[in-house]
Amino acid sequence: MPQATEGVRHDLTMANEDYLESIYRITLETEDPAGIRSVDVADQLQVSKASVNKAISTLKDGGYVEQNRYGRVMLTPAGREYAAHVWRCHRMLRTFLNRDLGVDYDTADAEACLMEHALSYDTQRRWLTYLEGQGITIDD
Repeated sequence: MPQATEGVRHDLTMANEDYLESIYRITLETEDPAGIRSVDVADQLQVSKASVNKAISTLKDGGYVEQNRYGRVMLTPAGREYAAHVWRCHRMLRTFLNRDLGVDYDTADAEACLMEHALSYDTQRRWLTYLEGQGITIDD
């Protein structure tokens, strides 16, 4: 089972981190205790349902999600923690690119999605400390 550790946290591929992040975001939006539908992930990421099902299988094998008999997907505690970390990094990078560098929001969002997978936990923490020192907060 994945551990929450300081250091590089990228136990998953970029694509699987994106799937996990999407599941997390949809879970936050729907607040449905029964879990989310894989078709909602496919819609959000604009990928096929088959691709989502393959990713969910990988995420289940890694202990990040569970799937009930009706196909609904729920994050495990480890999955929630990992996904929350990726989503927070995404928002931090998007905020920095948009507010500090003047990159338009859509471009900043797309580029944050690419960058979030490459930064170590330590670099992310330092970047967040820098932003907070500038009076910028990244809400959970």
